[in-house]
Amino acid sequence: MELTRRDILCSALAGGSATVVGASDPLAALSGRSERSAALSDETVRTLVAVAEVIYPSEVTDIATFVTEYARGLSDPKKRAVTAAVEDLRSQTRSVTNTAFAELPAGERDGVLRTLGVARAVSRPGGTVPERIRYHVVNQLLYGLYTTPKGSGLVGVRNPVGHPGGHGSYQDVPAPTRGRPMASVDREE
Repeated sequence: MELTRRDILCSALAGGSATVVGASDPLAALSGRSERSAALSDETVRTLVAVAEVIYPSEVTDIATFVTEYARGLSDPKKRAVTAAVEDLRSQTRSVTNTAFAELPAGERDGVLRTLGVARAVSRPGGTVPERIRYHVVNQLLYGLYTTPKGSGLVGVRNPVGHPGGHGSYQDVPAPTRGRPMASVDREE
């Protein structure tokens, strides 16, 4: 499944963190005013791509392009929080492996995330290091993927928030009960 630039823009718009052509204020961009926004370093983006390669389903292709565009479209406060969490991840990884996170093979990256406790951490924006990494890195990347129509389709959601599917999709019976009358699903006769 290849994600397109349209998927990235739709994801950002649905999440309320969109920028119009790189501007942090869409109204300013539309009015011709430009505002300088916070930038993510290449190393931060590279680390985000490395995390996404571990956590995204194998069906997703062109992860680097999607993550790069998605991350650069985040609001300035989110960019700062993501950058701080990525720095925590890079620092912790160096202390455990003596190597940069992005330079590790995918299997070792998964192991590092598990060793740091990110896989079992509660997601908290101001919590411990694993909680912040879970919140600002892992969950942010998953949110970006699953708010695209293609990404949400991987988990059976046909119309993610912000992506109307039309009248017909709201009238459909959910897939597990399709083909059975609704009366027989909930009660015995």
